[in-house]
Amino acid sequence: MTMSAGWYLRRLSRMGPQEVGGRVGDAVRRRRWRSARPDCPSVTGARFTAVLPAGTIAAVPLDAAKRLIAEADRLMDGHAEYFGVVRDDLAVPDWWRDPKTGRRAPWGYAFDVPYRNEDAVGDIKQIWELSRHQYLTQLAAAYAITGNERYAERVAEHLRSWWAANPPLRGVHWISGIELGIRLLSWVWIRRLLDGWPGAAGLFEDSPVALNQIWHHQRWLAAFPSRGSSANNHVIAEAAGQFAAACAFGWFPSSARWRAAALRSLERHLRSNTYPSGLNRELATEYHGLVLELGLAAVAEADAAGVPVPASVRLVLLRMTDALAAIVDNRLRPPRQGDADDGHGLIVDGAGTDRWASLLATGDAVFGRLAWWPAVTGTDVRTPLLAALIKPGELAVTRPASRPGHFADAGMTILRGPEEIWCRCDGGPHGFLSIAAHAHADALSVEVRHDGVDVLADPGTYCYHGQPEWRQYFRSTLAHNTLRLDGGDQSVSGGPFLWTRHARSRVLVADTSGEGVARWCAEHDGYQPSAHRRRVELTAATQELRVIDEVHGPRRGVQLAFHLGPAIAADLVDNRAQLTWTRDGEDRSAVLDLPGQLSWRAHRGETDPSPSSSSRGYPMLGWYSPGFGRKEPTTTLVGTGFADGVAGFTTVLRFRG
Repeated sequence: MTMSAGWYLRRLSRMGPQEVGGRVGDAVRRRRWRSARPDCPSVTGARFTAVLPAGTIAAVPLDAAKRLIAEADRLMDGHAEYFGVVRDDLAVPDWWRDPKTGRRAPWGYAFDVPYRNEDAVGDIKQIWELSRHQYLTQLAAAYAITGNERYAERVAEHLRSWWAANPPLRGVHWISGIELGIRLLSWVWIRRLLDGWPGAAGLFEDSPVALNQIWHHQRWLAAFPSRGSSANNHVIAEAAGQFAAACAFGWFPSSARWRAAALRSLERHLRSNTYPSGLNRELATEYHGLVLELGLAAVAEADAAGVPVPASVRLVLLRMTDALAAIVDNRLRPPRQGDADDGHGLIVDGAGTDRWASLLATGDAVFGRLAWWPAVTGTDVRTPLLAALIKPGELAVTRPASRPGHFADAGMTILRGPEEIWCRCDGGPHGFLSIAAHAHADALSVEVRHDGVDVLADPGTYCYHGQPEWRQYFRSTLAHNTLRLDGGDQSVSGGPFLWTRHARSRVLVADTSGEGVARWCAEHDGYQPSAHRRRVELTAATQELRVIDEVHGPRRGVQLAFHLGPAIAADLVDNRAQLTWTRDGEDRSAVLDLPGQLSWRAHRGETDPSPSSSSRGYPMLGWYSPGFGRKEPTTTLVGTGFADGVAGFTTVLRFRG
């Protein structure tokens, strides 16, 4: 995917004068750096002291350790899977090759590499992911647990290979700050987890090559922070990685300055990226998890190095943890809202470890759980490691006395009913900052689960680069459980990470008491001069969810979509769908009564629908993305018709006992 001149003009229009000035300065600096690459200052007597306290590894639960070692053995055999692509080449990786397309990124000055052009580079996410070196933190953790030096030797072999293949400012791995930041964080933990290995010092502090890489990574991050309309989760990763490195690898003349600047950036942007309620302002749940992981890892480095951290940093992380505990369903699954790219801040666990349970377990260890928090029964490796470094302390803050159901600043409302019915209602802002990069056109959408099973599902994200039609579809209004007018999206997209007009929503009613009937009502202005208003009612006694859509304004064409989860089988007859699925070996069912004023059709795994299809501009319907780069067929029910004046459309979902 290459960006047109029109895209650049639209992107420029979303920037303020200060951001434009900063980006001009960045461009000048990139030109100067092309021919002026200073050497790393000499370092003598460097020692790594940010080690784990004695007894930390012994506190790792046995089942979590077994999962990690199994994963490490798969990695040692060269096997892994990233974004739906199975790899068998990790024993001797090619750092520049995309395994999906077979293309290799071109060599040259980093800022000349056209990384958005898949024809020239390949899938950049596939290339970048391996070089975050999070699989090496897994191998290093396996060494720390087992003492088996073959894991440590493989880590050393791969790091030396990467450093040789990727000299500073050369090639695709020196383009994006988030990649450099996460890579630095990985290196810090690799050095910590290998501390008992005799070769650890020779791999890091006694190696001129390693010192040169660490110094140039930090110099890059100090020079090119994400700015203005791009200061989202990327700037958190940049600041966290630089801060961690400046704490743990504080061996350079600039280390104190880098550490102070990174901490200021981290504190500022953690606050600006987080609502007072604790939810992440991008309104993309996976980025809530990423930012929380990065923040906890940064605080761990500060405490390990004895660097004071403002209380506001810990307070934001506490609020984020409480908010996460509040919004998960009974199986500890959070909403599937906004973009998701499977990004993690720190990985030291094996496959099958629950990310969200791990974060809640860490929150319990660091902040203490509240009485209303859901129980966490799973185990992980990361929690005892972080908890061993983070110093406990009291924060002067009043935490929620009961489980919140409505987050007014974020516009998120969770309705809960009997039999583990969970319903998320979206009445919040379109996204974060002027471009709302990771937002979807999902105003007033609902997401419904029964005992953790997606019934009315958010289809997910699937891709970022390289497949613009799929990117456009998965973030469109039609790809969400909401209403579309005249075949258009509520918000206007200017590109894959750019929205030029944002629908404005407001919540009118949010009663989440859960006694009798829980109610929610909101409206948005994305279809001017018409207005879309939606009411949702969850009745406990009847296990019934009622959705009433109203369109106020002139006659408009209507499409109302409901996306079923991949586990749901649907039998649609006229405007009634019989839904069936299995959970833990038990058959479950529900009835979905759809508005009779609309003509209903079921879609499943479509890529080239007939002209009579209701997709109206999208050549795909009936898809669910369980993770980045992966999609599977599911059933989407789309009703078409017209709204004239004040039109009401009522949908009723009844769960059977």
